[in-house]
Amino acid sequence: MTDIYTGAKTRLRAYRREDIDAALAYINDPEVKRYLAPGIPFPLTREDEERFFAGNSANKDCYSFAIDTLDGRYIGGCGVHQVDWKNSVCEVGIFIGDRALWGQGFGTDAFGVLVRFAFEQMNLNKVRLRVYDYNLRGIKSYLKLGFKKEGVMRQELFKDGKYHDIVMMGLLREEWTGRMKNEK
Repeated sequence: MTDIYTGAKTRLRAYRREDIDAALAYINDPEVKRYLAPGIPFPLTREDEERFFAGNSANKDCYSFAIDTLDGRYIGGCGVHQVDWKNSVCEVGIFIGDRALWGQGFGTDAFGVLVRFAFEQMNLNKVRLRVYDYNLRGIKSYLKLGFKKEGVMRQELFKDGKYHDIVMMGLLREEWTGRMKNEK
């Protein structure tokens, strides 16, 4: 049986206290921050990150994971958020903080592991996400995993002095399962 938390390049695990310094550096990197949720326009403090770490185990509607390379190096994070248990839907998100690894498939691999977890372990039917229109690398990755564009929230985000669209994407369990069968 395959480890449910391991992909071809990455492994998902619980956050550890020793991740705080690297996570803080990643999240406060202006280029990384450009792709993160619009609610984080300012630098985060160590106390902010410690609150996130402390709240991780207490929040049952949010499941956050640290992303490691297979050799154990912490490179980012991902999570399942806004779980709607009645309708079996959730929102997901990811960031790779180590910019040296961007464009090398680490994010796609880790996100695939997260999606597999949502469908096979949480028994969800749909995984959805929001991505900024200028995040072409992210959109390409999500399409590669089978996500479909479901809509556009026009000029929903003001960032870097102008308005941007937010693209809504989704993936159904049956689409994921069919894709996995075809890859075997």
